Amino acid sequence: MTAHTIFNARKGRQDRPLSEAAEGTLRTNRTIRGSAALLGPMPATISAPSPVSLKRPNRFPISAGARDFMKRFYPEATAEDWNDWRWQSRHRIRSLKDLERIFTLSAGERDAAARHTGSLPVGITPYYASLMGLDDPAEPLRRTHVMVGDEFLRTPGEEDDPLGEDHDMAAPGLVHRYPDRVLFLTTGFCATYCRYCTRARVVGNAGGEYHFSVHEWDKALAYIEEHSEIRDVLLSGGDPLSIGDDKLDHLLTRLRKIRHVEFVRMGSKIPVVLPQRITRDLLRVLRKHLPWMSIHFTHPAELSPEVTEATGRLADAGLPLGSQTVLLKGINDDLPTMKRLMHGLLQRRVKPYYLYQCDPISGSSHFRTTIDKGVEIIRGLRGHTTGYAVPTFVVDAPGGGGKIPLSPDYVAGRDGDALVLTNYEGNNYSYVDPLGQIGRTRPVRRLRDAAE
Repeated sequence: MTAHTIFNARKGRQDRPLSEAAEGTLRTNRTIRGSAALLGPMPATISAPSPVSLKRPNRFPISAGARDFMKRFYPEATAEDWNDWRWQSRHRIRSLKDLERIFTLSAGERDAAARHTGSLPVGITPYYASLMGLDDPAEPLRRTHVMVGDEFLRTPGEEDDPLGEDHDMAAPGLVHRYPDRVLFLTTGFCATYCRYCTRARVVGNAGGEYHFSVHEWDKALAYIEEHSEIRDVLLSGGDPLSIGDDKLDHLLTRLRKIRHVEFVRMGSKIPVVLPQRITRDLLRVLRKHLPWMSIHFTHPAELSPEVTEATGRLADAGLPLGSQTVLLKGINDDLPTMKRLMHGLLQRRVKPYYLYQCDPISGSSHFRTTIDKGVEIIRGLRGHTTGYAVPTFVVDAPGGGGKIPLSPDYVAGRDGDALVLTNYEGNNYSYVDPLGQIGRTRPVRRLRDAAE
């Protein structure tokens, strides 16, 4: 049997998401100066947090917009309920009926929700819904989470598994594509379901062909133990932060005991869509193991006081934080929006890491821009803002080719022994490089001639 067949045939118990940890909080006493409006000017400064304390909980902030939303749609909920990540999970918007109660749906949204079956169901936490345009189908965050009829249109080049992950499945839930790295799919649950999800075939379908359980983890861990070339493990899913604290601690402990594993990462959107999950108990687990964390951000509207608190707690606990953003048509594919997002991330101690070209999953054409658009955005960032705010633009090659970085071409050509380079302002500069081969096929006029 192939690895794909073995994986799909396994019988396992679906993880119960968000079920084990007790709610706690971390005291940071953080003050944000400047406008509190989500889409207003970014705060000028963020004051230094007080030393981390894991002894006493403090209250998690509730922004004014979230408080108004809670009173309108969840009047029975208390502030304690709202800030309980388990309450948020239990009260997710999960059906057409739920959507109609919260949103003024367009005919297309209503028809798509009624038609949908299988994986990638609707799933939106109350907190994240509070950031959305309830009466505007074109509002960016709403477009990324409320299904529309375009999802049922399959265009050329689209696949259910466009990156060929099932082909590279070396053990249940374990993708071994790069020589020294593995992708560990730990769960099929997410707090919210992005409509452009690369693993739309996998997530949110407990009775489907993909199964996730501790029994399956054991097989993946055994494979990692047997392959000493593996030094880097990325935990993903689904969302690994949806796993209860005790089980997550168990998994991270097992990985840390494998001597050749040097680097453990986690990919998550939970700090953005369920920031209340970043509790004192969770931080105890993460602080013990100190994985790196890549957080999925989409738009500046996500940079709320709650998210600022969550990323601050993670950074205070010692976790290196990076961001991963998918380039999406009509949502974040313009330079001002992307620059504001990248600046906001740096202010929250999150390093912009990747900007992804949207993967060609089935039914995603309405989300995909041209690749030229991504290169254009990088050109507009490079040199025009701090280098820390410039992510790497990548295409995850269909069929399992891996991530391929793309950037503007700054090589103008060759002028004898000199390589001619174009800077961010469009001006040419000469760098003497007599043995180099880059630019040999593009001779240019001498710079002094061009100046004349």
